[in-house]
Amino acid sequence: MKKNIIAMNASIMIGLGSILAAPSVYAESISDLEKQKESILEKRSGVESNISETEKKIDNLQDKQMTAEDQIAAIEAKIDESAKKIDAKNAEITQTKKEIEALKEEIKVIKERIAKRNEVLKERALSFQETGGDVNYLEVLFGSSSFGDLVDRVGAVATIAEADRDILRQHELDKKELEEKQKAVETKLASLEVAKAELLEIQKQQKQQKQEKDALVKKLKQQTEKHEHEKMGLEEEKANLAAQEKAIKSAISLEHQRLAELEAARKKAAAEAKKRAEQEAAQAAAQAASQASESKKQSTSSGYSAKSNSSTSSSPSPSASNVSQAPAVSSGTFTRPSAGYVSSTMGERWNKQHAGIDIAASGTVPVVAAADGVVSRSYFSSTYGNVVFVTHSISGQQWTTVYAHLSSRQVGEGAVVAKGQQVGIMGNTGHSFGQHLHFELHKGPWNYSKSNAVNPLNYINI
Repeated sequence: MKKNIIAMNASIMIGLGSILAAPSVYAESISDLEKQKESILEKRSGVESNISETEKKIDNLQDKQMTAEDQIAAIEAKIDESAKKIDAKNAEITQTKKEIEALKEEIKVIKERIAKRNEVLKERALSFQETGGDVNYLEVLFGSSSFGDLVDRVGAVATIAEADRDILRQHELDKKELEEKQKAVETKLASLEVAKAELLEIQKQQKQQKQEKDALVKKLKQQTEKHEHEKMGLEEEKANLAAQEKAIKSAISLEHQRLAELEAARKKAAAEAKKRAEQEAAQAAAQAASQASESKKQSTSSGYSAKSNSSTSSSPSPSASNVSQAPAVSSGTFTRPSAGYVSSTMGERWNKQHAGIDIAASGTVPVVAAADGVVSRSYFSSTYGNVVFVTHSISGQQWTTVYAHLSSRQVGEGAVVAKGQQVGIMGNTGHSFGQHLHFELHKGPWNYSKSNAVNPLNYINI
């Protein structure tokens, strides 16, 4: 009984015909399965190579990111240093401006002194004009009453003349000092302003460099995240290919068992047929002289035996699990995976490719296998939630169906499922918004880019 179930499951999985079909047909099916296995191994090798290349890209990007971050740290240190220098220049400028304010007070005093001297000089000039341009020092001297008075007058004249020279000399010195002080502080202030402007320009360039490095680090992080996401997808694809390889190996093993049982059944049927033929020949020889009615009876008996033999040689046909609320199993290659309405079709959605269809319904809704196959994966995914992958081999073509966002899974990896057999319950797990079944159909193995995905609505009447 157990062997018959295994044989039936193998027949379910590869979609083969009657148990009495020619052995060459089954051998061809095994050859197809072997080719599919080799194709999966080749794809696994390619995926592993892509994972290796992606890891190298991630390492390279991370190295660049670390270099850029070190450069940013160095630039930030320079910006801090420039800020300190700018603060120092601002302090110097503030101090110089205070010196300028103090100098303004000194200039005010000097200007007042100069103004007073100007008044004295004007008076001296006026006196000079009134005397015709000659200072009558002789009259002053000859007007002395005595020698002592003369000496005093000579000293007074000399003092006055010297005072005049001092006034002029000091006047020139004050003017020169005023000009030099004004020039010095103006030069110092201008120099400080230039130095500050240069520091501000350097700081501006440094900040620009930091912004560029920040943008580079951000870009590198985005590229790294992208490649890490690709790596995760490739690793998931690798795991799926490994599961599909396991499923194909299981299919090949089951098919070999089925062929062995088929060959045993064929030999048994041949032996029984030979035995019956010998018995009939013996009966025919013994009753050669019998009446025509007896010959007709033997002919009828032989026909009945042949019919009986054909009946006993037929294999039991698989039947889908009788689950409440499960959709009726259709006669096409694929059947509807669940009850409900199509809430989203295949195509672009939210700037991403929606690689399947969504079927929504409320309550407890069974999800069934769309065709005979082997469960290649049954696990929880961060995006798919509870998900079941089923690998199918139909007329030499490999197909993969995906049943995602299930509330629960009722089959494990390696399980052989029949068309219409329940694999889970519709749910809202993973990256999902509301209860529904996300169903994908791939003509070939599932891959990260989902390049083999086809529109289920072109193959299933929903």
